Amino acid sequence: MNGDIVPQVAVMVILVLLSAYFSATETAFSSLNRTRLKTLAEAGNRRAELTCRLYERYDSLISAILIGNNIVNIALASMGTVLFVHIYGNMGATISTVVITVAVLIFGEITPKSIAKDCPEKFAMFSAPFIRLIIYIFMPISYLFSLWKKLIARVFKIEENAKMSQEELLMLVEEVEQEGSIDTSEGDLLRNAIEFTELCAEDILTHRVDLEAVPSDASKEDVARVFSESRFSRLLVYEESIDNIIGVIHQKDFYVGEGITEKDLKEIMTPPVFVAQNEKIRDLLKLLQKKKSHIAIVIDEYGGTLGIVTMEDILEELVGEIWDEHDEVVEYFARIDDNTYKVDCSVNFDDFCRFFDIDAEAESVSVGGWIMEQLGKLPEKNDAFEFENLKITVAETDSHRIETAMVIKKAS
Repeated sequence: MNGDIVPQVAVMVILVLLSAYFSATETAFSSLNRTRLKTLAEAGNRRAELTCRLYERYDSLISAILIGNNIVNIALASMGTVLFVHIYGNMGATISTVVITVAVLIFGEITPKSIAKDCPEKFAMFSAPFIRLIIYIFMPISYLFSLWKKLIARVFKIEENAKMSQEELLMLVEEVEQEGSIDTSEGDLLRNAIEFTELCAEDILTHRVDLEAVPSDASKEDVARVFSESRFSRLLVYEESIDNIIGVIHQKDFYVGEGITEKDLKEIMTPPVFVAQNEKIRDLLKLLQKKKSHIAIVIDEYGGTLGIVTMEDILEELVGEIWDEHDEVVEYFARIDDNTYKVDCSVNFDDFCRFFDIDAEAESVSVGGWIMEQLGKLPEKNDAFEFENLKITVAETDSHRIETAMVIKKAS
């Protein structure tokens, strides 16, 4: 009797090991990092190259794994039932169900999947040669399953969408940052790059009220004074009003040698580049490069000047603030005490929400615009309101524009 049992037990142990192999392989291929695997393949690792090829045929791969795993588990259950009925009689079927279920769960599913999850690339490369053979063996059955999948997709009108959304990309960056693969500055750069494609000119412009411009009939002394006071390297030139920009003067063209140029302003100014307020900044960057210009005039829906966008503004959306020796460093969130901040209201509203960890939406781009939306009127000093755990008070205004606000974080 023992002589009959030993071969059966040996076969059952082999089936459990095969079940473990299929389960671990499924987890490994579903969890592996494709970028890491491609890097190994490009470095000359043949197993990694084979694994990449198998991963590209993921439907055939997963079908072969599932077919193999089910065949093994069904065979194991059948052999277990026969063996235990032979030993224990009528109770054998019940005992077999309990023993085989526990064995498959522990040794055929949980343990191998846990191991494969911890080192998916290594296990996928280890299992690649054998699973390639399994794919070829089960190819006819896998083909039938692929036809069945297409039929189901048509019946239920399932549309495959493998593209990753912006939100998913941002979440991926956050996960990678938390894992320690990239630091905070690298994470910020990646987030800026992802969000870069969605920004428009109106999101990053310098508003018309902050522009430095001179009329076309201005004297050279006036232009020199504006250059000196503003410390800008370029000035806009307009006729009649700021809504009619006719050119841009560069400081290097205005000052030649040891003094001011002898030429008329219209001779040294360059033609302006005009863009719509909804122009994507990725397209605007290409336009400025093509036109070899540093400034674009942003036009509103009525054809008036809404503001300007510079090459520096665009680059700052990618790499953060760029300061030179002439810039006055602005602290957008000046801490007064543990719970109080003085906020520059020209700061981007999304940055404000991130800084104070609030969930809010606004039609305006700046914090000042959002505060005006909340107040529902022209702002005045000491106007205040509450939003979530924040108390916001208008601190300084200039011509109906909010310059700074005091923000107090209340205890949760």
